[in-house]
Amino acid sequence: MTSIGTGYDLTNSTFSPDGRNFQVEYASKAVENGGTAIGIRCKDGVVLAVEKIVTSKLLKPGANKRIAAVDRNFGMIYSGLIPDGRHLVSRARDEAASWRTSYKSPIPSSSLAFRIGSYVQAYTLYSSVRPFGVTSILAGWDSESASPVDGQVGSGPKEGGGGRTKGTKFGGPGLYMIEPSGLYWGYYGAATGKGRQTAKAELEKLDLSSGNLSLEQGVKEAARIIYVAHEDSKDKEFELEMSWVSSLDGPTKGRHQEVPKDVLEEAENFAKRAMEGDDDEDTATGGGETMEL
Repeated sequence: MTSIGTGYDLTNSTFSPDGRNFQVEYASKAVENGGTAIGIRCKDGVVLAVEKIVTSKLLKPGANKRIAAVDRNFGMIYSGLIPDGRHLVSRARDEAASWRTSYKSPIPSSSLAFRIGSYVQAYTLYSSVRPFGVTSILAGWDSESASPVDGQVGSGPKEGGGGRTKGTKFGGPGLYMIEPSGLYWGYYGAATGKGRQTAKAELEKLDLSSGNLSLEQGVKEAARIIYVAHEDSKDKEFELEMSWVSSLDGPTKGRHQEVPKDVLEEAENFAKRAMEGDDDEDTATGGGETMEL
């Protein structure tokens, strides 16, 4: 069986004899060349963070945002080819607006992930197009309370806006990652980009499935993980960009917003102290081993 393209990568609609779509694999390679991006699902919200490599000293600090708002309660981050990512953001905004027009309520996170995943997958089917060279992470908070407009739509059950039954829990945090193939999954912690493996290993240490991590702790851990993942490219300067969305009782009141500057600075200081602590431990361990030798 072939292990390289050798003619089977000329069009997007051709499989190799061993069942591979090489253009989708090439798109995944493009993602690996992008900065590290992560998402952390906490018990009371979701945090997004990205390592934005500074490619030129002439770039204005804080410009060229990599985290975008899709709807009032949704944000999207991406790694890979930046123009492809911006196009997906535009598509996601159109899907969110279409849902509001049809149903008079915010789109659920699972439905938005399904729509974007289906759109991305369509670009792997035809020879006239190419796959998106980007992996995107979608984060949002599905409101746990019924919107007043819900009760004005249709003639459904009288109990609860939009037919929501009293005493039943609805909504909550949502985190999805959409790959160049169109595959998407729901995650407690997601990572993509050049430092994906390192970031994934750090995310697994947090035991996110237990649901004990608060949003404030998640911001600090996200900053630390981005700094750890950047160690492989520490010769390059980078900016840390972060956003979050909380419950209606949290700091963002259910809306997707940039992390405030003072909270971001505190998180970066936490990350730098953690990195310095690791370096001190490595130095002490190395010194002990030298003495024994």
